[in-house]
Amino acid sequence: MGFRNEQIKQQVKNMPKLPGCYQYFDKNNELIYIGKAKNLYNRVNSYFMGDKKDSPKLQVMVPQIERVECIVVNSEIEALILENELIKKHKPKYNILLKDDKKFPYFLITKEDYPRIIVTRKANKNTLKGKYYGPYTDARAMWATLEVINKLFPIKKCNTPKYKTRPCLYYDIGQCCAPCQKKISTQEYKEIIKNAELFLSGKRKELIKTLKKEMEKASSKQEFEKALLYRNSINDIEKTLEKQSVVFESTRANYDYIATANSSNLICLSLLQIRQGRLINKKDFSFTQLLNENDDYDEIIQSAIREYYTMLNDEELPSKIILSDTFGDIELYKKWLSLRLKKEVNIIKATTKIDKELLSLTQKNANFNLESQKLKELANIQNDYNEVGSYIQEKLKLTKFPHTIECYDISHIQGTNTVASGVYFENGQPKKSKYRKYKLKTIQKGEVDDFKSMREILSRRFKRIKQGQIEAPDLIIIDGGKGQLSSVVQIMKEFELKLNIVSLAKREEEVFLPNKSEPVIFALNSPALQLFQRIRDEAHRFAITFHRQLRSKSMLE
Repeated sequence: MGFRNEQIKQQVKNMPKLPGCYQYFDKNNELIYIGKAKNLYNRVNSYFMGDKKDSPKLQVMVPQIERVECIVVNSEIEALILENELIKKHKPKYNILLKDDKKFPYFLITKEDYPRIIVTRKANKNTLKGKYYGPYTDARAMWATLEVINKLFPIKKCNTPKYKTRPCLYYDIGQCCAPCQKKISTQEYKEIIKNAELFLSGKRKELIKTLKKEMEKASSKQEFEKALLYRNSINDIEKTLEKQSVVFESTRANYDYIATANSSNLICLSLLQIRQGRLINKKDFSFTQLLNENDDYDEIIQSAIREYYTMLNDEELPSKIILSDTFGDIELYKKWLSLRLKKEVNIIKATTKIDKELLSLTQKNANFNLESQKLKELANIQNDYNEVGSYIQEKLKLTKFPHTIECYDISHIQGTNTVASGVYFENGQPKKSKYRKYKLKTIQKGEVDDFKSMREILSRRFKRIKQGQIEAPDLIIIDGGKGQLSSVVQIMKEFELKLNIVSLAKREEEVFLPNKSEPVIFALNSPALQLFQRIRDEAHRFAITFHRQLRSKSMLE
């Protein structure tokens, strides 16, 4: 890309060849990107020396860099930890971030003489001391777990005693051991808390062994009521274990399986948690992706691992993390997690049959999560289309409000069975009765010419509009760049029509207007851009489906 000015060139030249974090600032002195490096000089220099075609994000980000700073540390692991802290603090716009991570609830075992288990947020960690367990992305599962905990462990519920001389109702129903009234010794209460920690950590089998020993001890002392309580707790825990549908041969395994699915500017990640050889939980996360679906897998998966595992307590970490593919800094992340767990943590690709099956299951969850998120986004657009449509009209300077939008796409394989599709959206919602399929008449077998194909289908469409057979849409979207748009505008002029037409270039999600050299840039989280992407993807899907139908038919013939 080269250096934009002598000042940046000198700043990069002065970068030390040491591990640390680098920071990029724009002309408004806003911190726009934070990264880590084993060698700061080599890493920062690579941003300006690489081919801009290799990375869409760099093409947008690097021209905005006005100042470069760095923080030197002792090792690459220290750089990783510092990078994570800086990203959490500053939230630079070109770093991939977890969405709404502060909204995920946690269990907290408070740091008190008689600890309680409460539901809280990670944001309270500075004010509420103790051990955190979570995060729980499924609130229903979290409250169900809390109900089981209250039944199994008679832990104090109140911050301050309700009564001075007697226990409260929780003691009467067996959900509290009334430490406020000295009904239990400090040592006995510590044992209950220890067992609750085993339960929350997923060490259910270890907990059962501990409870069986306590039951036998109580029985030998002829404390039969106490022994009965232990037996009931053991039965309840074993029932919760029976509800788990996946059990593995290695009963001691603590593994995590991670898969991602992405579309346009949205990435969804699913994680299956295996503890003590059993599938105990699934966690879903969504990311904001900065440019497009070709963004680097390494950056996505590293951001996920860095942010998610930072939220966990050290003892909650798995011994293995299984991914669909490894990444460049894998050894660094292994060292970081191993230091925290105080034993080796492996990050590997799936090689065994069971690992591949579980990763496939995780991928299905990620795909489902992605579709759910897309439907939510579409619902948000549909619920407030007046605002979205007004924004599109103003941003693109359209002559009318875009109540109706059409989008066209071409599909073929090396010129065979070339087809086209046209989809129709009304007030942000697809109207499938007005979808259209096109067989190309002017394209010869083996001929690859998307411009010619688009010219044919829009000529047919514009002819019907000109003759008054169909009503013109308020806006037409073409899948392509400036060249494709110019070709379509020429066709429109031949039919003496004046229509609102734009093109959406997929590589960088830029919107082009007729006779304008510079694109219109929408914010990546903009509902307007999300609507355009949804319409474009729907046209692409519809064209591919028609193409497959024709290809299958020709193979049968």
